[in-house]
Amino acid sequence: MEPELKFPHNLRYRERLRLGTPALLNKIRDSGINLWIYTTSFRSEHYIRGLFKHYGVKLDRVINGQTHQNDVQRNFKEILPSKMPSRYRIDLHVDDELSVKQYGDIYGFKMFLLNEENPDWAEQLWAVIEKLRAKIAKQPN
Repeated sequence: MEPELKFPHNLRYRERLRLGTPALLNKIRDSGINLWIYTTSFRSEHYIRGLFKHYGVKLDRVINGQTHQNDVQRNFKEILPSKMPSRYRIDLHVDDELSVKQYGDIYGFKMFLLNEENPDWAEQLWAVIEKLRAKIAKQPN
């Protein structure tokens, strides 16, 4: 895990990010890719932005549980997956939940599954991003 935030921020933001997350997210954003957080949490967008800001990461968009409920689930009687990145035209979704990966296979969104035991996750994710960028660059406008 990344180090705990300094006082007094650690009193408000008790979560810690996975080790290497701020560096990778900044590398992604610095390369010109929009950086979104898509979470099932009902924590406010302001809170989520603040947490990442204190770890030195600027986010382009936050989709929390309420946003997902309003935009995706809406009035559908059938319960839809907890995350639907394709609804937001997200090219690659990163998650640690196997169920989200399975929904990606069903609903057709590209997903990178994080594994707690994988120390090379950041390098592997960056390789997937680079491959996806190359594929997108080759597509006709």
